[in-house]
Amino acid sequence: MRICILGAGGLGSVFGALLARQGAEITLIARPAHVAAINENGLQLTGIRGEHTIKQNLTAVADARDAEGEFDCLMLGVKSTDTTTALAGANCLRDRVAVALSFQNNIIKETQLADWLGDASKVIGFSTFEGGMLEGPGRVNNNMTLETSSYIGELDGSPSNRVNTLADSFNQAGITTRVMDNIQQVMWEKLTQIANAAGWSVSCEIGNPDLTFADAMVLREGAEHYLAVAREVLTVYKAMGYTPQNFYAPVSKLKELDSLDDDAAIATITAIGQAMLDSGYRSRTSLHDDILAGKKTEIDYILKPFVDKAAALGLAVPTVTACYRIIKVLDHYLK
Repeated sequence: MRICILGAGGLGSVFGALLARQGAEITLIARPAHVAAINENGLQLTGIRGEHTIKQNLTAVADARDAEGEFDCLMLGVKSTDTTTALAGANCLRDRVAVALSFQNNIIKETQLADWLGDASKVIGFSTFEGGMLEGPGRVNNNMTLETSSYIGELDGSPSNRVNTLADSFNQAGITTRVMDNIQQVMWEKLTQIANAAGWSVSCEIGNPDLTFADAMVLREGAEHYLAVAREVLTVYKAMGYTPQNFYAPVSKLKELDSLDDDAAIATITAIGQAMLDSGYRSRTSLHDDILAGKKTEIDYILKPFVDKAAALGLAVPTVTACYRIIKVLDHYLK
């Protein structure tokens, strides 16, 4: 199988490394410094799957025009804010791609890919909770995985050989992937989880750059705010006809936050935060990190869909709306 990863940053590099190790022919399109380091020394993979240097079955280029041949799949890994520019720069690949999917955390990625390809039937739904963080040019840390880390499926829910083939390749590479007939729900539920975490963490912690995710969860006030955001995004999610499934268990606790009474839900949140602190796990959402780094955020792709959907459905989401407004003001002054 030949796979092109357009926007091979942290997550794209993790997938590229694991798939190349499994035997797939991978072309990474990435930033020049990352490409130069890979071509000189191979791609260095560290983290939860051990340390590996991948050189075989791996090609890295800085420009899509240098990607040679035809591809069974194109995987889009750029930031949502960079999609238009990245796809325009890869127009030379459109007729050489059999199918396309996206790592991104938004609900318009499939439409954008369909518009770019000029053929919606070539787009597959995909959602993943694998974690990848660039530690420097040519070096990526695979810092997160789950028992089932990825989901894939046709957007209309129909079975297909191409979905099964991709899922088999991912599973053989150690990326535990499940074929779904409701991939749209999986993508919305992941966005619900991310919107909850991102909206809460920034609105709760942004005044202190030393704080990480767990620091506010262990305080009752922080847990109360987390629950308020969770209940509102879940209201929107359920109004679309979905029921929380915790696709990304044990990280996901949407079912519990939806069903437990307030005190039990708050106790659940504080327990999660304490477990993070006890284990030494200190992290933030990528949106939170972007603000601290002075970078434009993906707020309009993560939280705004819930504000807009709530308005369309006649639902009140005052806490989510307040979080969106706060982050939007911060984002306005970022570059």
